[in-house]
Amino acid sequence: MAVQRTLSIIKPDAVAKNVIGDIIRRFEENGLSVIATNMIHLSAEQAGRFYAVHAERPFYKDLCSFMSSGPVLAMCLEGKNAIALNRQLMGATNPKEAEEGTIRADHADSIDANAVHGSDSEENAAIEIDFFFSNLDINSRL
Repeated sequence: MAVQRTLSIIKPDAVAKNVIGDIIRRFEENGLSVIATNMIHLSAEQAGRFYAVHAERPFYKDLCSFMSSGPVLAMCLEGKNAIALNRQLMGATNPKEAEEGTIRADHADSIDANAVHGSDSEENAAIEIDFFFSNLDINSRL
């Protein structure tokens, strides 16, 4: 298994619930290291740029509105098979379909307010990490 980096975002709903520590604990207990963080309140324009890949989808406007509704915690995670592991820990996008014990099963309210975001590929991870962090912000712990 290769060491990878991935982006994880704790979304406004989970930040508001004060479950940041629990989410980070899950990452760390499963072999992922937090190597950069940035708490930011995205503007609608910033959220639109981040989710531009979804611009033609019907949920795009609501997604941008939600992601700019409060602060988020963006994190760069590093570890063996980090992208797949992060997605496994998050659980299904729809929390009603998420496996018991996953972040979304425990902390998400709906398919829209689903607590966390995670990169879905190495290519997207690189793009998403660059959106929130410069190389100076990232501190590998391997």
